Amino acid sequence: MTKTIAFVLYPGLTVLDVVGPLQVVTGLSQLDPRYRVVVLAEGTAPLPSDTPLGLVASHTFDEIPEPDVLIVPGGMEGTMAALADDTFLERIRRAAAGADLVGSVCTGSLLLGAAGLLEGRRATGHWSMRHLLERFGAVPVAERWVEDGRIITAAGVAAGIDMALALVERLAGEETARMVQLWIEYDPQPPLGGIDWDGVDIPSYRPIVDGLLATTLADHPELLGRLTA
Repeated sequence: MTKTIAFVLYPGLTVLDVVGPLQVVTGLSQLDPRYRVVVLAEGTAPLPSDTPLGLVASHTFDEIPEPDVLIVPGGMEGTMAALADDTFLERIRRAAAGADLVGSVCTGSLLLGAAGLLEGRRATGHWSMRHLLERFGAVPVAERWVEDGRIITAAGVAAGIDMALALVERLAGEETARMVQLWIEYDPQPPLGGIDWDGVDIPSYRPIVDGLLATTLADHPELLGRLTA
């Protein structure tokens, strides 16, 4: 039986949050025909991202109402606006209801939280907004990716590739995951080395985050108060 892995699109999302994990699981579908990959949105018109590149869904939510795996990407302004979109959150809620696995990348975990999917669960997200997960009943964890039952969340942007490889291993085993990793030549060696997280003063960025929220959610004072209290 074919299993469907669905990615979600919405205006203003971060491109790498989608295309990194999408490339990974597409590799899975090429190696194992039991899996197919789709990209969902409200419609199939091009949607803006946080880069000059627009994105087009392969299917609508109505066409694929019950995917087996659901992945929700994140972003900045676009994601904050989506937090206030009850129709979009209901789409996520319904699509996730029957899914075997539900994942997110970056601030996409906030969307899972706003949809009521993270209550009492360990989760991660972009370091600058990870603390906001508490406002949705989640337990923020500073890890590259976090698995809690059927929920798997990734930290910021590029961490989505790691999460997707962990997802492939969970679905199809280590050998397949290693083959996908080899095929996309995922062997990170950043020119400046890794991030020195001990030297990052995360609380000092809170005013920037609060300012972003205040601007994006100005017309939604109740949600804004919940996230900035």
